[in-house]
Amino acid sequence: MQSPHSCNAEAALPGSVAPRYAGDLMKTTTPDTLISPADLLERLDWRYAVKQFDPTRRIDESTWSALEESLRLSPSSGGLQPWKFVVVADPTVREKLVSAAFGQTQVRDASHLVVFTAKKDFGAADVDAHIRNVAAVKGVPVESLAGLRGMLMGGIVGAKDSAGREAWAARQTYLALGVLIASAALLGVDAAPMEGFVPDQFDTILGLKELGLTATVVCALGYRSETDPYALAPKVRFGYDQVFLHV
Repeated sequence: MQSPHSCNAEAALPGSVAPRYAGDLMKTTTPDTLISPADLLERLDWRYAVKQFDPTRRIDESTWSALEESLRLSPSSGGLQPWKFVVVADPTVREKLVSAAFGQTQVRDASHLVVFTAKKDFGAADVDAHIRNVAAVKGVPVESLAGLRGMLMGGIVGAKDSAGREAWAARQTYLALGVLIASAALLGVDAAPMEGFVPDQFDTILGLKELGLTATVVCALGYRSETDPYALAPKVRFGYDQVFLHV
């Protein structure tokens, strides 16, 4: 299946809510089908957690812009987005992260590396920032969103202690990880989601502690090496009846 690399990245417009694909992201009531069910399953079966990346192959700019935008469009509980996605390009920093990832070379050799981070002390100020953003996007007064603010404050900030909010924020990053992995597969880009790293070391190397963030999961993206023995290995999954329960 041919990868849809034809979309043209646009420079980000001023403001926190401007889309990077202004023309492509216009919502329609009934969008046209862009991929068939068979094609979707083909792409998802093609993907695997890459063990060896080809360090000479780079993701082109327009494709990477689309993948970054897929992260920005990811869902989160209450739409609160308690995260930052750290794209690590500096080769010196990437080399340091290898040792903090138990020597896994994907961190160094992949075209791009994303470190998913969660806010450590998510609170009322973050909810208020979200409410202001909603008001700006929808063109409504902040005061009209008092009910939404109350629900978010009561359900998340007020209902959880600091540890609970941190755990909640960390779970949200996995929603974005899933979006990124699927989006990459549809674009013919390989990915390696990774939990095998020392978060405290990543936090130190990347200066995350000073930003009130902590690393939760990592994803290396690029193109598989021809010598990766796992590239053609069969995908091991339990059968349909073992993973589904219809009620």
